[in-house]
Amino acid sequence: MGTVSTGVAANEQLDIEVAESSFRTAVDGCRRGGQHTVRHRGGRLLRLGRLGRWPMAEFERAPSRPAQAGASSLRKDAERNRERVVEAARRTFAREGLSASMASVAREAGVGIATLFRRFPTRDDLIAAVFADRMDAYTAAVLDALSDTDPWGGFRRFVQEVCSMQAADRGFADVLTMTFPGARDLECQRSHAYHGFLELVERAKATGRLRPDFTSQDLVVLLMANAGVIAVTHDSAPDAWRRLVAYMIQAFETRDREGSSLLPPAPDPEDLQRAMFRDRAVHDDGNRMTE
Repeated sequence: MGTVSTGVAANEQLDIEVAESSFRTAVDGCRRGGQHTVRHRGGRLLRLGRLGRWPMAEFERAPSRPAQAGASSLRKDAERNRERVVEAARRTFAREGLSASMASVAREAGVGIATLFRRFPTRDDLIAAVFADRMDAYTAAVLDALSDTDPWGGFRRFVQEVCSMQAADRGFADVLTMTFPGARDLECQRSHAYHGFLELVERAKATGRLRPDFTSQDLVVLLMANAGVIAVTHDSAPDAWRRLVAYMIQAFETRDREGSSLLPPAPDPEDLQRAMFRDRAVHDDGNRMTE
């Protein structure tokens, strides 16, 4: 431990114990011309600033307890606002997809647009916060599939599970088919899951069950197609995506079709007709708004 002493008033000294690592960081920062602040155990702040070649130290008394209580209250309010915005965005994106406006999210949260942007300066920041847990589940699905002693079974289960995640959350359906350069943590998790999926593909191919010309792009195309089906049929034929995914899994397989699992039932024709009508109505509304 290191000790720094300086006079605060005549004949008054304060001995402040500072962890050596923190102190070195502070001194190094000062030598580079910056300023560093270290809080010691007595509640005062030691500020090291540059003075010629050597650091100088000055002290500032910590705020009184009422001020600290007020600051703590403000932090709690800010955190509550943040959580309110995240939950509102999760509901809005799940309902409307990522095309939902930031203003819609603010209204859902019951906060002003300025509050939203203060907490999340960009849309990517908000998306990263909203879908962090979904990306955790996505990555976990890959790891779970890799642990399967039957690589082909693990591959099939992973594809079905990811497509099911899309069906449960329209916002996440979009996330899996888009990239967000401003959301580094989210993209890092996506990259981690992607490399796990590549390993899963190689293992499934080694069994002879996954066709040798399958590529990772085929999964992306499937997710795009599934997102489109979900967007159009989620109200009228919410299980239509299951048939698409089952078809695609069969297409990915190389083995004899005998013994293959049956496809889920086809959507009811009337349900599909309602879905197509809804899609046309949305398209027409969009055209009127741009006229």
